[in-house]
Amino acid sequence: MSDRPLLEVRHLRVEFPSRRGTLVAIDDVSLAIEPGEVLGVVGESGAGKSVTGAAIIGLIEPPGRIAAGEILLDGRRIDNLPPEAMRQVRGRQIGAVFQDPLTSLNPLYTVGRQLEETIRAHLPLDAQAARARAIELLESTGIPAAADRINHYPHQFSGGMRQRVVIALALAAQPRLVVADEPTTALDVSIQAQIISLLKRLCREQGTAVMLVTHDMGVIAETADRVAVMYAGRIAEIGPVADVIHRPRHPYTVGLMGSIPSMDGGQEQLVQIDGAMPRLNAIPRGCAFNPRCPQAIDRCRTDRPELIKAGASMAACWLHEQQVSA
Repeated sequence: MSDRPLLEVRHLRVEFPSRRGTLVAIDDVSLAIEPGEVLGVVGESGAGKSVTGAAIIGLIEPPGRIAAGEILLDGRRIDNLPPEAMRQVRGRQIGAVFQDPLTSLNPLYTVGRQLEETIRAHLPLDAQAARARAIELLESTGIPAAADRINHYPHQFSGGMRQRVVIALALAAQPRLVVADEPTTALDVSIQAQIISLLKRLCREQGTAVMLVTHDMGVIAETADRVAVMYAGRIAEIGPVADVIHRPRHPYTVGLMGSIPSMDGGQEQLVQIDGAMPRLNAIPRGCAFNPRCPQAIDRCRTDRPELIKAGASMAACWLHEQQVSA
């Protein structure tokens, strides 16, 4: 049994050249995911969550590129693989679940054909065995009468059922890691809960690790073991989910958690974070959050903090360095 993480992202930097100069979408992001662990990645729109996921699965659209850093899967570097080799990794070792299932499913083919082709591309199974596994996958993801539904086309499924098909497709080749990018956003609340419990169960049963990208803290609280909070292309805080939710250490995380309504009715007023996420071509000096931060000190406006130990979590905030050195 290896003691190294399944996935390691080291000092990742993703750039998008534009007419106004180079935009840095991800700036020095490092994280790791253990086998069987669910890491939630949360933040406002534009924080860099989806770009981080796309970099891991090798789907950064040109002219965007990984400009620096490394991505390792089970100790093997994958960010510099040729496209064909990365396609093999993406199907066999990394599965992907996207927000809109219609982007993952071909409307011209039955779901059975799509599942069987994926299975046979990555596993040494004949047509009969691949079909049996496809039916088994559909059943495991909660699709009733799977043996009949396997011959249906994507448009014949509801939104929630299509997302189940996409999860079955992502798990078809028994990957070690699944990158799920907003997998429940387009679904109603009752279906969301079913999809989340499905992901959790499959992780538990198969030991699959999951990187769950979302802006929904309720989904994170229900699903994740640890959570990384992103802001302006960097990780603002990372730690065990209970600590980040109940004892947030970065002022941005404090604001995010304060904006969630309390179920016990004890909150009279929700916290509001003034301002907006900076544009990629206008990220301020120092800590990117400093113009919106109620606790900003002079150093926050000039020096950019790295992640610093803060309780059970790590937070990129100078306030914690003062506490450590005190």
